[in-house]
Amino acid sequence: MRITKQQLRNAADEGIISSDQVDALYIYLGSQTETGPAFSFTNILYYFGGLVAIGAMTMFMNLGWEEFGGWGILFISIAYAVIGIVLTGRFQSAGHSIPAGICATFVVAITPLAIYGLQQGMGWWPDETTYNEYHKYIKWHWIFLEFGTLVAGMIMAWIYRYPFLVMPVAVTLWYMSMDMAVMLAGGQYDFEFRAFFSIWFGLLTILIAFWVDVRTRKTGDYAFWLYLFGVVTFWCGLTMQDSDSELSKFLYFCINLLLIGAGAVLVRRVFVVFGALGCAGYFAHLASSIFRDSWLFPIALTVIGLSIVYSGIVWQKHEEAITRRMRGVLPAALRELLSERI
Repeated sequence: MRITKQQLRNAADEGIISSDQVDALYIYLGSQTETGPAFSFTNILYYFGGLVAIGAMTMFMNLGWEEFGGWGILFISIAYAVIGIVLTGRFQSAGHSIPAGICATFVVAITPLAIYGLQQGMGWWPDETTYNEYHKYIKWHWIFLEFGTLVAGMIMAWIYRYPFLVMPVAVTLWYMSMDMAVMLAGGQYDFEFRAFFSIWFGLLTILIAFWVDVRTRKTGDYAFWLYLFGVVTFWCGLTMQDSDSELSKFLYFCINLLLIGAGAVLVRRVFVVFGALGCAGYFAHLASSIFRDSWLFPIALTVIGLSIVYSGIVWQKHEEAITRRMRGVLPAALRELLSERI
């Protein structure tokens, strides 16, 4: 939560703190959050510049680099990695955690390019595709680039322990879910199998994210990117399922309600956002198909919506007692995680 100076003045007016403590406490809190993930112009510059550098070596890589050949690409990638590691060390020593994390992430992000150069140089590349297609098309042979990136990401995260390092790992897992589906399908386009595989791979990623969340609850938010791409993978696979059964569509709605509930419990907005999108899609289906000519449906839906709002008021009144009872049956680690999150 971001604390403003006016809030501290209000606390002084209420007698919670003295007026002499306002400036000192504000300066102290500012120094604590200076390198954190606060929404400030400094951090915007950090992340914008970092994403431009990462994008230059990933999403925006063009065919001009093919002129260097495989070995040239490999050695240039290694040089970039060395520069990234040196900058990470210098920023870390200076106490600039966000720039250090971005530079470490840059090293992980160029790992697939280095592996591509190695495969080209050794003559192991299986077809005529080039690296600039890595982020555009689904191919089974990207798997080697993805495995290498996961290894590099885990090593860098183990050494430097910056939460942003999980971002390329999460993206790579997302890519891998699509490429592995193609590989398991024998290179054939099987939409239903891909959607089914996406559900289970996404669910596995969410479970890994939860495990990371519990294990790192006292250090940093290392699970954010895993949750994000895990939910995206799971929800997209679930939404792409083809069904003409109203029961299946209702089950889809119920699963999205569970996502909203999970988001509320874990205090993770990504669950709530995609769960709400799924519920909205189900309501759109009811309005356009089942109750297309019914004037009563919008009224009933309005009543349901207002009832949900009222239930929120009731929940707010009894939230503390209900929460205490529910957490009483949870493991100690999970109770600690939820108490720190709220």
